Amino acid sequence: MSNFFMNINSNKIPVANWLQRGLLEYLLVAHPDIPVGLKIELEKRYFSETYHLPMAARTQPHFTIANFMASEAMEPTMGKWMQHIIGAQHSFSVTLDNYSGFPPHTIYLRVQDPAPFQQLAKQLKPVQDYIRDSDCPPVKFVTGPHLTIARSLTENVYTKAMAAYAQKTFHESFMVEELVLIRRQHQFDKCKTIQVFKMRPAATDLFSQA
Repeated sequence: MSNFFMNINSNKIPVANWLQRGLLEYLLVAHPDIPVGLKIELEKRYFSETYHLPMAARTQPHFTIANFMASEAMEPTMGKWMQHIIGAQHSFSVTLDNYSGFPPHTIYLRVQDPAPFQQLAKQLKPVQDYIRDSDCPPVKFVTGPHLTIARSLTENVYTKAMAAYAQKTFHESFMVEELVLIRRQHQFDKCKTIQVFKMRPAATDLFSQA
């Protein structure tokens, strides 16, 4: 995977201190399916070429569900908890509905219904407790899931691009059927996949199973 994940400034711990304590940066993410992912990659490439920002085209479409810091020695226990919790959750549909932004630096695709992501975060409380009890910084759950088109923009580029994207439309749906745990040492490090967690098939009407 490419080095496309967000900074964790919210934890307010300098990178040097993470490394001294043997802590690494972890992210639990979801990806759109291949057809939708390709459409988003084309949009990111268009943005990159239009606004002369190569990084936008290099980043892989993803949703961040949680980010946190932990030690490598904690991975087996974290993995077991996540496998147990995520494996019990049903796959769910996500609809992306047009563009919005975080002034003055990020343009993204909106998630129409954030409830499945928020519910998933609640189910992950045992993992949150384990990380806290291991003397690590608090887990940051993303309560407003979104899919970034471009980030770290200057205010001038953001203003110009947002005016254009306010006139554009994007509407696509797909199923989230797995989550991926990845890690890196710091913001610019290449991410390594640690584990993939498959979810249960989407819930169906009981009568249709008869």
